[in-house]
Amino acid sequence: MAVAFTDADRERITRSLLDTAERLFATQGLKKTSLDELVAPAGIAKGSFYAFYDSKETLYKDVMIRRAPMIGERLKEVLDRPPGVEALVALMRATTEVLTTDPFYRRLLTHPDELEAVARRVGAEEVERVVTPHLIAPLAEYFAKGQGDGVLVADVDPEVLVGVVRTVGLVVLNRDRFGAGYEQVLDATINALARGLVA
Repeated sequence: MAVAFTDADRERITRSLLDTAERLFATQGLKKTSLDELVAPAGIAKGSFYAFYDSKETLYKDVMIRRAPMIGERLKEVLDRPPGVEALVALMRATTEVLTTDPFYRRLLTHPDELEAVARRVGAEEVERVVTPHLIAPLAEYFAKGQGDGVLVADVDPEVLVGVVRTVGLVVLNRDRFGAGYEQVLDATINALARGLVA
């Protein structure tokens, strides 16, 4: 017989599932996180999980939805500066800081198969719906404004410029390949990209 949850129960359990998932997905990943581990702190049976989420991937998406505004806020301070080399360097530095200090997003970067699994289950457009308004759209708007002001290169679509800036994540992802020279490679990459984007 299905358990009837009150609104207060549903709110508490959903919050617990999100908190637990955020921690476990960041530390051990989607595949290694079991339903038992997710439901235990919430005090519900494993079968009751499906009264809240239809899959671990859907829960993962909701963790992304919950965290995306925080990442957007971390970039907002940089996006309030007028475009230019210094602002672009700061933007890429803020991005790399998120990727190296935030355990959830670091896990996403180092285990792209997990994001692919989520996209397969919930749909790529759902994942984009999470990422676009908080991260992609503000960057594209920033670049479009910089292009309109004549500060940034005008012959490249703003969404493409977002992709260029995101390539810095590849340096972070491959940091072990650079050994002791990683910081110098990262600095040189960021500075070269920033200078190359300015008109």
